Amino acid sequence: MGSTIEVRSIEAGDVEAAIALDQHNTGQSRRGFFHKRFASLAAHPERFVWLAAVEAGGVAGFVSAHVLDGEYGGRTSAAVIDAIATRHDLRGTGVGAALIGALEDELRRRGVAEIRSEADWTEQDMVAFFARAGFQLAPQLVLHRPCLATTEL
Repeated sequence: MGSTIEVRSIEAGDVEAAIALDQHNTGQSRRGFFHKRFASLAAHPERFVWLAAVEAGGVAGFVSAHVLDGEYGGRTSAAVIDAIATRHDLRGTGVGAALIGALEDELRRRGVAEIRSEADWTEQDMVAFFARAGFQLAPQLVLHRPCLATTEL
């Protein structure tokens, strides 16, 4: 990674660039989610971390996470990465690793014990990135179902 990358807390002026980067990477707009997340960060900074990797004044990547405190009967805090992205031209240069490192430093400072995330198993580049960053399969299975009317149960 070049020495021109700086990782810092996201600023209001970075949000649109992060939205565009996420949309470029995912193929869908999650504008509403990111605007809500930024508002939540402003209202409850202790519960959210959103960092931007900035190069020459532009957003080169970002990571957004929220902190859970004792979920599912646990006794420790954990953070969940909601979104992470880097510019395609900067992939493999260490920007993502710098974002994960800065996120971990901030979470450790807050007393958070672990970081979790999810990735679509077909997104092999993302799965490989998380593996290189030290993530492992969690002992839990993620289960989901649609909410059904009580008459359908």
